[in-house]
Amino acid sequence: MTAPSKTGRPSITRRRALQGLAASAGALAAPMLWAQADKTYRLLVGFPPGGGTDAVARLLAEKLKPELGGANFLVENKAGAGGQLAAQALKAAPADGHTLFLTHDHTVSILPLVVKNPGFDPAHDFVPVAGFATFANALALSGGTPARSVAEYVQWVKTSQGGKSALGIPAPASVPEFMVKVLAQKFGLDLISAPYRGSAPMMADMLGNQIAGGVGSIPDLIENHRSGKVRVVAVMGDKRQAILPDVPTLAEVGVAGFEELPYYGVFAPAGAPREVLDRFSEALARVLGQAEVKERLTNMGLSVGYMNAAQLGARERAYTAVWTKIIRASGFQPA
Repeated sequence: MTAPSKTGRPSITRRRALQGLAASAGALAAPMLWAQADKTYRLLVGFPPGGGTDAVARLLAEKLKPELGGANFLVENKAGAGGQLAAQALKAAPADGHTLFLTHDHTVSILPLVVKNPGFDPAHDFVPVAGFATFANALALSGGTPARSVAEYVQWVKTSQGGKSALGIPAPASVPEFMVKVLAQKFGLDLISAPYRGSAPMMADMLGNQIAGGVGSIPDLIENHRSGKVRVVAVMGDKRQAILPDVPTLAEVGVAGFEELPYYGVFAPAGAPREVLDRFSEALARVLGQAEVKERLTNMGLSVGYMNAAQLGARERAYTAVWTKIIRASGFQPA
């Protein structure tokens, strides 16, 4: 053993040995860091470009890249069937932790309740990675519809439309469709749900006054509401949304049962390495802590709040339980 020098510092021989070990460690670590930075994350989105979910995914992908060592991010839109195609793609993807599904409640909690064979089972095929927000669905009226409130809309349909009206929904057998059914029952109207392949085409028809109104998420509606092109007249939740303080809740206009708010989260294929998923989750938590990101998501109509894997899983199960009761009570039969 080489004795330390009288100064208390390692001898020259020992210093050289330590430097050699450090160099070796650095040489080993460099390929690992490079591999992480070079690895591409596929972020599946079940709705088309231009909608609220797509906008959220692209913002988070942009901000996650530097947090994950410069890893590449590919936002992959697999639109159709309310996110069903994207969920099936997730199930079929390699369980390496680098193919992830950014989605809201509809695909993971609602689809398995309304479709007999959706091609995936969230409880067995997916694992939660992290959640990042809740949001509210809302009833909005197109610019060409003269009504300015739910009461005025009901009166307009009864007196000018023969009691019949169509409302757009971003996907069939969705929370918006059940909202339309409940509104029809509550106010004695013949309301038809007009399903679209996502919110973007629904908004296009609302902006063109091809349809009287629609039910969608606040992130999908907020910008056109602010510009006056559509009017949000009622929102889900047990309280008014901070971003729309003048808009009443559904309960305030007499429609109960829509107090539980939907959620946004990220899921991975079952069997994905937990350490890879945890690294992504921790990076997402840091991104959500950035003032700019929180402000932008809030302005989109989201209530931002990080949920780890266990918390997202608990949220998903609780939400699914609530909607299992609502859907069964409605008499809806899965197709």
